[in-house]
Amino acid sequence: MTSYVLTVTCKSTRGIVAAISNYLAEQGCNIVDSSQFDDLDTGKFFMRVSFISEEGIGGPALVEGFKPIAGKFAMDAEIHDAKKRIKVLLMVSRFGHCLNDLLYRWKIGALPIDIVGVVSNHFDYQKVVVNHDIPFHHIKVTKDNKPQAEAQLMEIVDQTGTELVVLARYMQVLSDALCRKMSGRIINIHHSFLPSFKGANPYKQAYERGVKLIGATAHYVTADLDEGPIIEQDTARITHAQSADDYVSIGRDVESQVLARAIHAHIHFRTFLNGNRTVVFPASPGSYASERMG
Repeated sequence: MTSYVLTVTCKSTRGIVAAISNYLAEQGCNIVDSSQFDDLDTGKFFMRVSFISEEGIGGPALVEGFKPIAGKFAMDAEIHDAKKRIKVLLMVSRFGHCLNDLLYRWKIGALPIDIVGVVSNHFDYQKVVVNHDIPFHHIKVTKDNKPQAEAQLMEIVDQTGTELVVLARYMQVLSDALCRKMSGRIINIHHSFLPSFKGANPYKQAYERGVKLIGATAHYVTADLDEGPIIEQDTARITHAQSADDYVSIGRDVESQVLARAIHAHIHFRTFLNGNRTVVFPASPGSYASERMG
């Protein structure tokens, strides 16, 4: 029996859930988990259905048979093979905590993805990446060569069949054109101090201001720098007795966990773009242990 995930976005109206449930039952499928959300502000409907094909009907046949329903409700609908691993390209600069965390989770099977390569504008983590038998791509970025550098990046994306790009503390700003082309397919992580504490050392600034909470935000990348739809966030409480170095250490831990949880939500098709926001369905109780990160 093969497991699938159906994702649906459309205008909210009566009969959607019944139509989906009836169709899957008629095809010999058993629903094992279902989440839905009506956005009353926008009138949009979001749904994620996890199901098993108990009578052996394959994905292509299920997709074809679902087309009349998708057309009737003007749905943006996709049926995914739940066991298929998403192809992910990681990007990093000189802070390696998120990269190392993702590589470890990937290595022990806690993050079920196919890492097709790591791109960096520096050589700091080349050896780490190569030791994991993952292709390393160095793309130098300067003020004068950014278009050429992004062309190289897109060539790697196309050649590897990359489905998701993860900026694991990659410190170069991507162009508006690339952000639009890869909309909903690039995830970034940053400290939650923006825009209050900008620059190269936000944790030191936070320490000097005596903040009591530090955190991190994972979001989809858009042309608006660090203002894309938020996927995941978390915080850690700080006391007056902790140093600026403690802030950095704790902040890096939070960043790593938040980024991993955001990726996990994306690859399990639990995230939906909703204008400037996201709809993120929680992991079901039955899969919580396997999806729990950190």
